[in-house]
Amino acid sequence: MSEATAELARSITWTGSKQTYFTGRVMIDRDLADDFFRAYAYFRWLDDIIDVSSRTVKERHSFIRQQKELIDRLYINERPENLVPEEEIIADLISHDNGENSGLQSFIRNMFAIIEFDAFRMGNPVSHEKLIWYSKTLSKSVTDGIQYFISNGYPYPEGDSRYAAAFGAHIVHLLRDTLPDTADGFINISKEYLDEHGIKPEDFDSDPYRAWVRERVKDARHYFSEGKRYLDELEVLRCKIVGHWYTVRFEAVLDTIERDNYHLRQDYEERRKLSTWFKISWLAAVVTFRHITRRR
Repeated sequence: MSEATAELARSITWTGSKQTYFTGRVMIDRDLADDFFRAYAYFRWLDDIIDVSSRTVKERHSFIRQQKELIDRLYINERPENLVPEEEIIADLISHDNGENSGLQSFIRNMFAIIEFDAFRMGNPVSHEKLIWYSKTLSKSVTDGIQYFISNGYPYPEGDSRYAAAFGAHIVHLLRDTLPDTADGFINISKEYLDEHGIKPEDFDSDPYRAWVRERVKDARHYFSEGKRYLDELEVLRCKIVGHWYTVRFEAVLDTIERDNYHLRQDYEERRKLSTWFKISWLAAVVTFRHITRRR
């Protein structure tokens, strides 16, 4: 099944994210590229099933339990029969994971925890503590995944800043999607803040809501600054470039939020603008130049 799942995963990635597809082609370790596409494709499919195809809460929760059981069985070398093609993708991916407590397993387990959390939080405001857990778990998944697929086996430095860039990116992700998420029943502002200020999740233009947005923007800027310092100390150029690519798309959203005086929009076009793609291309050259001159 390996070649069939690789072809399907490449197709899903191409459709879902051109930047992810080209990252896989150019920056990922060549022998891990197909697994990189499998990792993206499975979770893209999983997310789409939960957000789009599962019509009822019962269907959504049942699907999550089935997939969790599947991943657990695959990690003890039990491969069920009659898997759908997307499940064959995760089965092939896990079969290639030979490292105990690997970065790949961290990516899979933590990304699944995020999707499971989303499935169960729908319609209910959650605590500040839970939202912090949400961003920490996502940032660990993304960072461990990137560092597994780029220069696999390299001893990436530990430290508080290791996950900072991805943590900041998730703060911006939640801000960017706040209006459509709220309409779909996903509340990205804490229950404590809503209660304290006597506002509703849809009071986006109220002064307290905009004050909250301002603080989140400030937090994201701080984490991006910490994360980029970590990236700039790395010896792995490809990881540096991908990390900076990852942040620049979200920083463009922050720029727009600030220009809008912290009024959130329904949609942000920054990631699709030609100017953003130009910044991404130029950034690769700048990071490469700094990397070479620093080593000299």
